[in-house]
Amino acid sequence: MNDIDNMRLGDIKKLLDLFGDKKESNSTLDSQLGEKVIIRTYSAGVWFGKLDQKEGNEVTLTNARRMFRFWCAKSITLSGVAQYGLKQETSKICPAVSRVWLEAIEIISLTDVAIESIEGASDVEAE
Repeated sequence: MNDIDNMRLGDIKKLLDLFGDKKESNSTLDSQLGEKVIIRTYSAGVWFGKLDQKEGNEVTLTNARRMFRFWCAKSITLSGVAQYGLKQETSKICPAVSRVWLEAIEIISLTDVAIESIEGASDVEAE
């Protein structure tokens, strides 16, 4: 970290932890930081990526793919996708963007099977 002006929220939190600032936080709500997750939003749809930052209901994902249309491999819900992965032949997953800011209404942890399924999905093309 050479430039303090370019520090991200996650960097600042790490420094606070190192220097003993024990600001009240809910470790349960922050426990998914760094994980690959599915984010459901009110108006931007459903996204998959690495949870980089979280502040209230605002999140940033890195290497993020919009899940334009998704079909679960074994169930019928988004929770099923998080557990069992996608049916890739009928799902439409967009190419990844490096970073996206979203207002999350749901953050879902994923199994390794689900992560592999989403990461392995072909980029959807225009019809």
